[in-house]
Amino acid sequence: MTVAIAVIALLALIAAGIHVAIALGIIAAGLMLISFNIPPILIAQTAWGSIDSYALVAIPFFIFSGNLMSRGNLALVIMNLVASVVRCFKGGVALALAISSMFFAAVNGSSVACAVALGPAAVRLLPAEGYSPRFSAALIAVCGTLGLMIPPSLSFILIGSIVGMPIPDLFIAGIIPGLLELTLLATGTVVLSRRYGFGIQQDKPDWKAFRKALPSASGALLMPVLIIGTIYAGLFTPTEVSALAAIYAAVLVLLVYRTANLFAIWQTLQESVKQTVMIYGILLGSGLLTAMLTRLGLAAELTRFVAEANVSPFVFLLTVNILLIIVGMFLDGVSMIVLLSPILFPLATAVDINPVHFAVILTALVEIATLTPPVGLNLFVMSKITKLPVHEIIQGVLPFYGIRLVGLVLINAVPQLSLALL
Repeated sequence: MTVAIAVIALLALIAAGIHVAIALGIIAAGLMLISFNIPPILIAQTAWGSIDSYALVAIPFFIFSGNLMSRGNLALVIMNLVASVVRCFKGGVALALAISSMFFAAVNGSSVACAVALGPAAVRLLPAEGYSPRFSAALIAVCGTLGLMIPPSLSFILIGSIVGMPIPDLFIAGIIPGLLELTLLATGTVVLSRRYGFGIQQDKPDWKAFRKALPSASGALLMPVLIIGTIYAGLFTPTEVSALAAIYAAVLVLLVYRTANLFAIWQTLQESVKQTVMIYGILLGSGLLTAMLTRLGLAAELTRFVAEANVSPFVFLLTVNILLIIVGMFLDGVSMIVLLSPILFPLATAVDINPVHFAVILTALVEIATLTPPVGLNLFVMSKITKLPVHEIIQGVLPFYGIRLVGLVLINAVPQLSLALL
């Protein structure tokens, strides 16, 4: 009964326009005070404990480095480099956007940040090549989702910190599923471009233009190598490499590409702090809620129920996928992860699902949530960038949504996609 009241109250506060972090804190702290008579000082210590983690220090650094790399014309530099090779395909520029999104995904670790980084340049380039504004906006929104799967994913940092899993393992687990999603997205882009007659096709790759563009793009292209390579080689922890990435990004935009001055660096730092505070606020509230649910014994009761009911992995995963697609209509990705991870991971373990595989599945579901109305963040980001109504972008996303679901099914059905590199 207490859980039901808490859920109803939480939904009511969110529906009233209160930010989910504040709503979580109000509900959890209120119940801990009233129902369990816990002293306020202990509530404060519990909240602080939810963010007092070395791994979580990586979040502000990755956000800062990603925001820095989004400044200037770096997206256009990378897209022109890739387009010089793939323009021989129908829809080559759109394909270049899809491939370039992998680079930005490997830089900022965020779906929204990836879409923001690609958006301004792609919105100028694609319509000039004969693509409709709606298709262009939808493609950028979908490409941005790769930022959650390809390391350094903020999703994996959150999951690892909350559940207590090695974040480097999660990063590595996301590589093949991320490449699979990119392959499906690239294939769908070419097919849709052919169907609607989008794009200007060249006879063959322009290797001369590629060689000319490569030197200017090489500094930016080394960024994902620095991040993924050093983690995979075991040279740095994700937290250490996040600080290194922030320094490298600052040097690039300040001294190499000169797309930002010291004032712009300061502005970027302020924006990054605001984004970090939002994430930490949700973690504080969810930490209190998790402590309350632990006292109520909800996770333990659900785990025992699932074990006694002899639920098969297939039925469990089918239920979780349907449930989280619905939940993703109303909650952002960070809220989904911090609210549901403490409950779902023990259940997944109870039905013999590898927790690393399940982390990749959860991340794939969060990716889909960023495209699912009415709360899909990438839809609103692209609406703001392109000035198109949200409903037009939703219509453009629909074919790609089907592609995303195919990827989700494959990630669920083939655990080795997530576990092969471990």
